Parts: sequence; C-alpha cells; structure tokens
Amino acid sequence: MAGQAYAVFVREHELTVDQPVAAGGDDDGPTPVELFVSSLAACVAYYAGRFLERHHVSCEGLRVRAEFDMADDRPARVGAVRMRIVLPARLSEARRRALCAVVNHCTVHNSLRRPPEITVVAD
Repeated sequence: MAGQAYAVFVREHELTVDQPVAAGGDDDGPTPVELFVSSLAACVAYYAGRFLERHHVSCEGLRVRAEFDMADDRPARVGAVRMRIVLPARLSEARRRALCAVVNHCTVHNSLRRPPEITVVAD
C-alpha cells in the first residue's frame, strides 16, 4: 500500500484502512478508528439479528447507525459512541428493552468494558 493506506488481513479477507485526504491519505478506506467503531456496530447488529431471529422477526432492513466523538484530552482515544438500532419491524416496549439488554452485552462491547491485555512487539 502507499501513503497512509495499509492492508489488513483477517482470515481470507483483505481490508484497506486509510486516512482522509485532509489527514494526508487518499481516503481509500475507513480510518482505524472508524473501523473500531464499525466493529462495535457490527457486533451490535449481529446480536440484534440473532435476537430478532429467535423471536421470529425478519432481520431484513435491520441497520445500526454509529457516531463517535474523540476525547478532548490525552491519550488520543474515542471518547463517546452513540448507536441507534433501526428495527425492521415494530416491537413491543418489553421486546425493545430485551433487545437492548442483549445487544449491550455483545462481545466487542464486553471487551471494551473489560479491556484485554494488549502486547505489541516489533520484529
């Protein structure tokens, strides 16, 4: 890759991460931070979809919209994430509360609540 773009390999998949033009990139893909937030949104979507399937509700049209803000202080990090689940069908208030309880414990969300130990080495 060139400039600020990097190829990321996950199993047999290749993703391109880049920076916006204003940050010196070519905008050939999401930024690492956008990918991070997207990962959380995708996990929420997966858990929501599984919930809907268990309750015999079609997942067609299910969407998760995510927005984030960077923290104002150091270290550089995401300070807030807001997600909205767009449901494909109306659910009762009780089912919506149950769905929210389920998606608030998706694997990525749990990993943020109880951060993993991270080791970085350079070869």
